[in-house]
Amino acid sequence: MYLKRYTIAAFLLMLLTGLYVNFYISSESVGMDFFGIPLPALSIAIWVVVPLFVLYIASVFHMAFYSILGGFKLRRYEKDYEMMLDAISDAYLGKKEAKHYFKTPRYQLLGSLVEHTAMFPTHDVSLQSDNEKINSVVKLIEDVKNGDIVDLKKYALEATNPLVLQNNRNRYVKGEINSEDILSNPDKYSPELLHEAYGDFVETSPLYAIEKYKEFLSKESLFKVLARINADENRLEVSNEALIELFETVELSDKEYIEASVILSHDMIPEQRMKLFEAMSAKNDDIMSAYLYTLYDLEMLEAADIILEISQPEEYANFKAYQALKKHDEHYSINLFI
Repeated sequence: MYLKRYTIAAFLLMLLTGLYVNFYISSESVGMDFFGIPLPALSIAIWVVVPLFVLYIASVFHMAFYSILGGFKLRRYEKDYEMMLDAISDAYLGKKEAKHYFKTPRYQLLGSLVEHTAMFPTHDVSLQSDNEKINSVVKLIEDVKNGDIVDLKKYALEATNPLVLQNNRNRYVKGEINSEDILSNPDKYSPELLHEAYGDFVETSPLYAIEKYKEFLSKESLFKVLARINADENRLEVSNEALIELFETVELSDKEYIEASVILSHDMIPEQRMKLFEAMSAKNDDIMSAYLYTLYDLEMLEAADIILEISQPEEYANFKAYQALKKHDEHYSINLFI
């Protein structure tokens, strides 16, 4: 009930009551004692209206008291609403460490659900709410997804946050940071970006720089290095000792060692290539297949035959089949047997 309307109705009731008593019941005046204190003689109508006025005053205080309580309660809900928007924004941003404290039971439940749920906006930037913070967060996420560079510092996101990782990759793709910036600060970037940057880095860098960051070497980046050896473009000259160290940095299967030999066959000096796989196979039996492939590819038939003769019957069946065909003057490519 609005206080102004209530006041008008109350005074109208008191007026009508006083008039009715005065004109239809009694217009006499009487005096009264209040706790031994004599009060002046007043009309009976006034004495009837006084309790109504006291009731009015008491009811006004009653309504004011509960209105203030309601205001405080409403304020708590408004604050919890704002905090809920913050919680949703943080959930969109992937801030798992963010904590929010709600004062009302319903928002406590909703807040707990939001903080323990992975949320990510699936709509495009046309999604608009009446809250500017939500709108800015959704716009920021869309910009990052679209490959744009955004300023994430004010959101205090962890280095492992997906938005931070994607934004760093956007910075790298757009040239804001280069490969060596990333490789020299590995704690700031994801393993995926480090390996991507290193893969690009080895395409043009000198050997000493490649070796400096070889902890990020992968099979793909190793093969890029191998393809540069004695090549016409971005030529790289590498000793077998340095190559062996690079090979030992990554874990390759026997087929991948053969693939490495295929790559080296394009430009590496045949003698260096043969000695490389001979040295590596002496340390690791898994590389023997690649050594045999290299020997047959280079037409070093006698050396390959000696290895096959001392091998176990079930070993290197494909190469033994190739050996048998060669003895019968059948001309097939060794690549058909790997």
